Amino acid sequence: MASSNSEVKLRLWRNARLATMAPSLPGLGVFERGAVAVRGESIVFAGAEAELSSELSSEAEVIDCEGRWITPGLIDCHTHLVHAGNRANEFEMRLAGATYEEVARAGGGIVSSVRALRAASEDDLVRETLPRLDALIAEGVTTVEVKSGYGLDLENERKSLRAARRLGAERFVQVVTTFLGAHALPVEAADDKDRYISKVADEMLPAIAAEGLADTVDGFCEGIAFSPEQIARVFDAAQRLRLPVKLHADQLSDLGGAVLAARYHALSADHLEYIDEAGALAMSRAGTVAVMLPGAFYFIRETRKPPVALFRRHGVAMAVATDSNPGTSPMTSLLLAMNMAATLFGMTVEECLLGVTRNAAAALGMRGTIGTLEAGKKADLAIWNIESPAELVYRMGFNPLHARIWRGA
Repeated sequence: MASSNSEVKLRLWRNARLATMAPSLPGLGVFERGAVAVRGESIVFAGAEAELSSELSSEAEVIDCEGRWITPGLIDCHTHLVHAGNRANEFEMRLAGATYEEVARAGGGIVSSVRALRAASEDDLVRETLPRLDALIAEGVTTVEVKSGYGLDLENERKSLRAARRLGAERFVQVVTTFLGAHALPVEAADDKDRYISKVADEMLPAIAAEGLADTVDGFCEGIAFSPEQIARVFDAAQRLRLPVKLHADQLSDLGGAVLAARYHALSADHLEYIDEAGALAMSRAGTVAVMLPGAFYFIRETRKPPVALFRRHGVAMAVATDSNPGTSPMTSLLLAMNMAATLFGMTVEECLLGVTRNAAAALGMRGTIGTLEAGKKADLAIWNIESPAELVYRMGFNPLHARIWRGA
């Protein structure tokens, strides 16, 4: 890792090609001969090297990028990274022809992840999660969102979120935490969804907010999870606590989850395979980002794709994320997620790259601080050994990262 910010007043990466992702510029905001100047943790200049002031260039420590590409650090805006154990046995069962119900009767599904997380200590969770986080970091990820949702009671949701917070202390990465108590129904709830949702909204969420453990609140709006009315009760509680919301919406059926998310001005609605035009229009008006999760689509062999053309038509910003989780998307490669979004969903190279930078930042409510190479933004950079940004989407199982810069170091 580079030397700390306290040792370097100003650093300059020059002789680079930039994909700034700046919204004021067309496409990827490219500069063929560009430079990025960083003071402390912030970018003070990003653009054509010819426009760099002599004052900046004369006082800086200079790093020659030798023509390499620089993008903003990548952002994985939807993960369930903190979990215990894995569900490879369920994968093997499904390959042998077992149905979802048969897997569940054998003790599988989310309930198995709940059982494993409850049995693990906070230290166990941190230790198990760090290799997954390291895999993302190795591909240039500088910000990652981490959801709870495998504890499903206050003690274990707290434990999960505390473990997620600790990841940011263990590694040079920004961790955004999301409370997903409304993920599934725990066994002890005895099939009483309304009573459990009352517990989530009235007891768990206020306690977690009081401890500052969650940056955002999420829910799973689906027939196998919770109804729009039940999720609305959680979102009402989040609004009272001034916490922004996100939603797993319209993944397996159209329950109007996207419309619900838009009504609460959600930062994002995620999955969206079954969204209709009314949902897309509502998201557009609310500025809610559509998060594409091709890993889950692939892993559970879904056949209905999210309507990318509909999002384009209504100007809905699209992000791309790994959805890293033990049951339906055991993936820790954001580069692979981009390739899958392109090949499976028909997203363009530009859409994929904006989807893991600028639009991913918007999906986390962080548009003003990360996601683009612009003066005033955090100095989170990824430097690549590539000839074209398209290589970041095109290749599979190949990591061309040359260097990762987080907060200028």
